[in-house]
Amino acid sequence: MSSPASSLSATSLTFAWPDGTPVLDSLDISFGPGRTGLVGANGSGKSTLLKLLSGALVPVDGTIRVSGEIGLLPQNVTLDTALRVDEVLGIAAKRAALHAIEAGDASEEHFETLDEDWDVEERALVTLGELGLGRIGLDRTVGEVSGGESVLLRLAALLLRRPDVLLLDEPTNNLDLYARRRLYAAVAGWPGVLVVVSHDRELLDLVDQIADLRAGEVAWYGGNYSAYEEALAVEQEAAERTVRAAEADVRKQRRELTDAHMKLARRKRYGQKMYESKREPKIVMGARKRAAQESAGKHRIMHEERLAEARERLDEAVEAVRDDDEIRVDLPYTAVPPGRQVLTLEKLQTVHGPRVTGLLDLRGPERIALVGRNGAGKTTLLRTIAGELPPVAGLAQAHVPLRFLPQRLDVLDDGATVAENVARFAPGATPNRVRARLARFLFRGKRADQPAGTLSGGERFRAALAALLLAEPAPQLLLLDEPTNNLDMASVRQLTSALESYEGALIVAGHDLPFLDSIGITRWLLVADGELRDATREEIG
Repeated sequence: MSSPASSLSATSLTFAWPDGTPVLDSLDISFGPGRTGLVGANGSGKSTLLKLLSGALVPVDGTIRVSGEIGLLPQNVTLDTALRVDEVLGIAAKRAALHAIEAGDASEEHFETLDEDWDVEERALVTLGELGLGRIGLDRTVGEVSGGESVLLRLAALLLRRPDVLLLDEPTNNLDLYARRRLYAAVAGWPGVLVVVSHDRELLDLVDQIADLRAGEVAWYGGNYSAYEEALAVEQEAAERTVRAAEADVRKQRRELTDAHMKLARRKRYGQKMYESKREPKIVMGARKRAAQESAGKHRIMHEERLAEARERLDEAVEAVRDDDEIRVDLPYTAVPPGRQVLTLEKLQTVHGPRVTGLLDLRGPERIALVGRNGAGKTTLLRTIAGELPPVAGLAQAHVPLRFLPQRLDVLDDGATVAENVARFAPGATPNRVRARLARFLFRGKRADQPAGTLSGGERFRAALAALLLAEPAPQLLLLDEPTNNLDMASVRQLTSALESYEGALIVAGHDLPFLDSIGITRWLLVADGELRDATREEIG
């Protein structure tokens, strides 16, 4: 069981991929008791660091020390669908031994296997119950549970092992609101060392400190994610003031250097004039001329050095300011007038999805959140509205141009560049116009020429979003399916800023309540018990 003395540390940790791409270089990091949120941009090495700390990857160099047992919940949980629940939990052998003993078999091997763990089944069922999995029991197979339940099942296995150190990599991905609540409770009650990588603000607001991995170094911030954002804003404001002061100093040093050059030139002209007038002996005038030139030269060198130092300070100040990663794009053609009919759903029955018993209208630039448990049929409904799936009965009709961004982001051609992908959606746009608009989505210069297949998760999402929002005709209805899944916090901010510019109607299926609140949702639709109905924000949770 986790103890107050639990700790995890790494010294001079170095790792590179087989092709030589560096990820971490001589990183020193240490985690003590408590909950730590590990944040950073896509590609900064967060998931790689967790794998290294857990032993799933071997470092090129460095030392890792852990007191006690360590457990990792990876980002992508894959389980054999034929496994029983007790096998996933790692208690199948103990259960078999317990049942054999209870049936009267007193073989020594059964007692050795059980190892005094007489309440193993009870503990397993309690743990499953705490995670909302009590109904599945211990004998069902993985193939009989949902994807979100399989994540919680893997977490239950870790909790039963009682590791001293628990590492969680994007644990709320693919979890619905109800499953997230269970995970939040488990995290809040964790007694030992816990390190979590996540883009889930609610989860990150449960931690005690934030470790910000940036440019291969870690900066520590006390408090939860909200406190981290406040501290970061103060830092950024101070860094920007320093940049402005450094820029002013560079301008000042340039002026003084220019003045020094002018003074040197005047002294040269005056000395030459005196020399030519022969008012004093030639040897005296020559000495004065050399002294004046030497003095002016030293003065000029001093100002050149000061300018170089000022430029150095400016470079350091600029380095301290984080990149502006907001998407700013003007999308006037996406605007929908108030009252304009956008979508009609009437007596709709979808394939293995929800039904609409009466008439449901979407009018004007409404922003709708589509929520419900995993498996309720949210994706099926979006695909039916998009025209990808035919309805079993009833009507699903869009009255404006629409675009659908699926979870898989398969709207992109991996073999084509970012610019080519966007051009495919906007065939009437010139190459220069495509590139100019892509720059507003942070694909500038050569970045627009990257093949889509080489993009990181956040970059791929940005490219797909650019392709849809810049499409012709401009989409006045945008359908997004779990858009924040697998995105880091910077990418979530980018998505939020892009949607602020979008003036059309929006339907977003998701479980990320802080994100949904941030994009100005005006209407909540709940999929429950096979039906689609209006709900209140309070009802959602």
